Amino acid sequence: MRVSRAQAEANRETVINVASRLFREHGFDGIGLKDLMQGAGLTQGGFYKQFDSKEDLAALASRRAMESTTRRWSSVAASSPDPLQGVIDLYLSAGHRGETADGCPLVALGSDAARQSEDIREPFQDGIKAHLEVLEELLPTAEHEEASSKAMSLLALMVGAVTLSRIVTDKNLADRFLEAATAQAKRLTAARIGEP
Repeated sequence: MRVSRAQAEANRETVINVASRLFREHGFDGIGLKDLMQGAGLTQGGFYKQFDSKEDLAALASRRAMESTTRRWSSVAASSPDPLQGVIDLYLSAGHRGETADGCPLVALGSDAARQSEDIREPFQDGIKAHLEVLEELLPTAEHEEASSKAMSLLALMVGAVTLSRIVTDKNLADRFLEAATAQAKRLTAARIGEP
């Protein structure tokens, strides 16, 4: 039975969304095409009608994951009395630590992405820039250059803390990483731009 153009596009979007979650949960090499397609409720045979390769899908799914995270940050910022603190609290939470399929792709796939092709790394770079823009907009700043530096420090602190808290098996140590990063993020963002 022939699939309509609209249905084919809907199937493609479903596969990208599912792959976005499954790659974050299993890694790029931790899941095969059969399981990706099965997760989308489709057969493996239709894959090459929609995508050039698994790498093509990985790049599209990575972009979708990064865009989803940036939208989530913006949504939290818009609904919080303290937008920057809202983003920090969301990111450095035990809940986010446990969101392996829906959490930040920088944490879930960062080291994996670093070993991939430029086609896969580019969506991560674009997403990192978008994350930095959100943080820069939320920081109480006077000069762009210093806001940019603080945003970079804050993003590195948050990604590193969640990554380490996911790695360790000791829950107390995992919690302490998040707590220490939250305290440091507060100090970093409380200091006025231009002050040491």
